[in-house]
Amino acid sequence: MEWLTDNWWLFWLGLALVLGAIEVATVDFVFLMFSGGAVAGAVAAALGAPVPLQVVVAVSVALLLLVVVRPMIKRQFTDGEVDHRIGPSGLVGRDARVIQAVTDTDGRIKLAGETWSARLAQGSSPVAPGEEVRVISIHGATALVEPVHHDLSS
Repeated sequence: MEWLTDNWWLFWLGLALVLGAIEVATVDFVFLMFSGGAVAGAVAAALGAPVPLQVVVAVSVALLLLVVVRPMIKRQFTDGEVDHRIGPSGLVGRDARVIQAVTDTDGRIKLAGETWSARLAQGSSPVAPGEEVRVISIHGATALVEPVHHDLSS
């Protein structure tokens, strides 16, 4: 037991590892904050602080991390309103090449290397094969597109 009293920093690091492993299982960012507190306790122990001060440092840092850092991390990982632009929403705004004439009822385009059904947005005139269109929305497996008008003045 004398070994432990001479090496408190190892105890704190072991505790940090155990808490980190629990965090991997829970993924709630609570045990990660506790683990950060244990690392702070290890630093205090390595600097020669007495055990009661190590505990105060570990608890203070863990609480600070819980109150300040955890809400920011949770918000970053659980923000449901952020569109990460994957799946169909990632195709909106991209240009595509017409491979079968696109009208307001039918057509085919090459979009992101795949062939998609397409139809024109209201008020657009039909687009011939070989021309470019821009995707303005995706409805199921059909892209709603509009013609791309290139500015020839520049």
